[in-house]
Amino acid sequence: MTTWDPAQYLRHADHRARPFLDLLARVPDLPSDPARIADLGCGPGNVTALLADRWPTARITGYDNSPEMLDKAHAEHEGPTPGGGRLDFAYADVRTWAPTGPYDLIISNATLQWVPGHVERFADWIDALEPGGTLAFQVPGNFGAPSHRLMRELAASHGLSEALRHEDAVHTPEAYLAHLTALGCTADVWETTYVHLLTGEDPVLDWVKGTGLRPVLTALADDPAARETFLTAYRAALREAYPAGPHGTPFPFRRIFAVARKTGA
Repeated sequence: MTTWDPAQYLRHADHRARPFLDLLARVPDLPSDPARIADLGCGPGNVTALLADRWPTARITGYDNSPEMLDKAHAEHEGPTPGGGRLDFAYADVRTWAPTGPYDLIISNATLQWVPGHVERFADWIDALEPGGTLAFQVPGNFGAPSHRLMRELAASHGLSEALRHEDAVHTPEAYLAHLTALGCTADVWETTYVHLLTGEDPVLDWVKGTGLRPVLTALADDPAARETFLTAYRAALREAYPAGPHGTPFPFRRIFAVARKTGA
């Protein structure tokens, strides 16, 4: 099981939160007040807390399977919200999570790429929505980018190919649209390529250490020499693929978004 590092993940918190805010801006009004909301793959809870800004009376639960991430979320974000709602966090594996009772919003930020066959989960999740409720998610669409292609090539040379996700970890926007509309939803699906300007030494490596590289770092945790050999080679490859400019290192990052509203409001 992959080990997560909340501090490393949050080093780029502002850049990582931007897609969630763009997703949230397209979510329509929810059918109930107070609303019941589930955030699948909540991580350290920093973006889950943004849901309470939009729906101050909501009962919000963030779910994750990382004890490290949940400890951070419990410590920094759990409890009553200023608007009279409640923010809680609980352990759950998104691969098997089943809704209990009706929800007004099920949302997921950069998590479903870790869930093989996640489109097969949509039917159960949509069935659990109130009429007029919403399923919303965003996933990275950059598995063909140098950052991930080079990572996979080096992992294969270390016998770790199976530790990483591949380009089939997510679907095309057209495929998501087809799945969601087939389930009777009104769907809004789009993609955006952000060009993050990262600063510091080897910032792209620093970024992926918080997310996509975690399975490799976990697999090599007991072999420091092999870990350092991998990181040395990957660092050099990333420097060539993402050269630093005078104001920082441009890092293009494509993401895919979907907002599906259940009919029958």
